[in-house]
Amino acid sequence: MKKPATSSNPYTPINSGDATLMWKYFTNHTCQPTDDPSSPCTLGYYGVYVLDAQTEHHVKAGLDFARNHNLRLVVRNTGHDFIGRSTGWGSLIIRTHSFQSIEWIGAYSGPGSYRGRAVRLGAGAQGRSVLTQANTRNPPQALLTGECPTVGIVGGLIQGGGHGPWTTLKGMVADSVLSLEVITADGRFRTANEQENPDLFWALKGGGPLTYAIVLSATVKTWDDLPSAGAQLFINSTLTTDEDLFWEGVRIFHRYANHLVDHGLYVYFEVFPMTLRVIPIVAINQTKEQLDRITAPILADLNTGGVPHWHTSKEFARFYDLYIDMFEDEGAEAFSLTGGWMFSHSDVAENNNEIVESFKLAISPRNDLTNQGGIVGHLWHAGYNMPVPNSATHPRFRNSTDFSISILNVPVNSSLAQRADLQNLLTHTVDDAMRRAGPNGCAYVNEGDPYQPDWQGNFWGDIYPRLRDIKKKWDPKGLFWTIATPGSEEWEVIEDGTKLCRRSRG
Repeated sequence: MKKPATSSNPYTPINSGDATLMWKYFTNHTCQPTDDPSSPCTLGYYGVYVLDAQTEHHVKAGLDFARNHNLRLVVRNTGHDFIGRSTGWGSLIIRTHSFQSIEWIGAYSGPGSYRGRAVRLGAGAQGRSVLTQANTRNPPQALLTGECPTVGIVGGLIQGGGHGPWTTLKGMVADSVLSLEVITADGRFRTANEQENPDLFWALKGGGPLTYAIVLSATVKTWDDLPSAGAQLFINSTLTTDEDLFWEGVRIFHRYANHLVDHGLYVYFEVFPMTLRVIPIVAINQTKEQLDRITAPILADLNTGGVPHWHTSKEFARFYDLYIDMFEDEGAEAFSLTGGWMFSHSDVAENNNEIVESFKLAISPRNDLTNQGGIVGHLWHAGYNMPVPNSATHPRFRNSTDFSISILNVPVNSSLAQRADLQNLLTHTVDDAMRRAGPNGCAYVNEGDPYQPDWQGNFWGDIYPRLRDIKKKWDPKGLFWTIATPGSEEWEVIEDGTKLCRRSRG
């Protein structure tokens, strides 16, 4: 059977501009490239100033300037951001992408019991470049990165928790952190690890992006790379135009989500109108034969159900080879809203049909919005090899099976009232259905709806009060602010998403 055609809009010209962002919804399309000299151009929601920091002291100077002049402060590395935290109206933006250092450590000797290999990464280092260099080591090394090759490792990924292809075997990205070099709100350079400033260290590992300090570098664990196998599965309109048959295929695939992660696999999948793309299914330290045995029941059920599909699998000498071959750059320039939910093992086992129905609702959430949304899913079990980690991620992630992002497209020329309507629809219809289908799940701060009810509990559960106390200790005046992070309740954005003001205490 012929492989179905695919297309993507890769986020390759990343960081070409000091204030670029991945999703343009949050800059309001107010200044677009054009050859028309009369075309209007305003800053919109971009920052007013951008400091392209080249040294740590540049970062300190920017932080001190923002604090001393009561300016809104934004820190951005790659702009790989679905929620608008990498920009802000009237802000000073400190850009840390120039911090590209990569220092390999043969045997870590810092605080804690770990004595294996490690790497110290500057704040700007991205997944593909780090893994490419890791592949040249002797022996070749591996480490936790994001799924997308262009994601920065040290910034929001670690601070929000982070997930990627090794998560089922090695935990969240934050779980691999050994030490951090930071600048706190008072302008002081500090080290945070198990021995020095341990409360700050814990909070920075999953407790929210740009909430407690600016991270300049991180030392993280590495390990020998391993042979791997990968697979792809497609069901789409080139194979069937029967919508009921298509959704039966989605149900069959997702029914095996627990089966896949319980065999140590990681899976990335997308569900869009009449399209299921499962690319890739990752089996680290397993052969093609082993992977084929694991996926065989899925294919058998698809065949029994008469669901047309396309499948292939192959073997790689190392995970790095699979990563370069099978993982794609993230799509850019989207004008969309983002939500999502993590479904636990028990949710998938008991409510698979309800979960798939929530996917259907995400694609067509209202009669006038048919085929306007989609799902980007990730199957991983963060507690598979690390059930009791020392990081500030939601404890429910340790029972995870499927973290799925909901996407709702927004017309580029939509009014503020239309955008508010669509945000309300995402929050109270699309994501509400996901939450009801996953009562034992949680939300992920880096890829979730910041306007959801009880975001504090959904992002962090019962550890939230501790995080808020740490925020008050290290940033008592609220210099660091990003939406839906600990302590952000004390502030509000007013006047159509522009001014950031402290809430009245009265």
